[in-house]
Amino acid sequence: MKNKNTQHAHPSHIAEIPRINRAIGQLEGIKKMIEELRYCPDILIQLKAVRSAIKSVESNILRKHLETCVKQSFLDEENVDTKIQEIKDLLDKFRS
Repeated sequence: MKNKNTQHAHPSHIAEIPRINRAIGQLEGIKKMIEELRYCPDILIQLKAVRSAIKSVESNILRKHLETCVKQSFLDEENVDTKIQEIKDLLDKFRS
């Protein structure tokens, strides 16, 4: 069985780097807010913004995975059940 990392070329997620950098900056800002003993609701609002940014990155990578990696795996009939199980496992992880 092939290593799942060598079956095909993986898509680039480089476009997500600015969003990740923005989330990192937001986290640094939250850290500073906590150190400065800022008002709890202000911190919580910023935490929600970071969560939203991360969910956006997560959604974009999942979408690209479905459009490329999963689509490609369906061309290999032997791999279909394995790939469907992988998607189910991923979706289970997203629920928690």
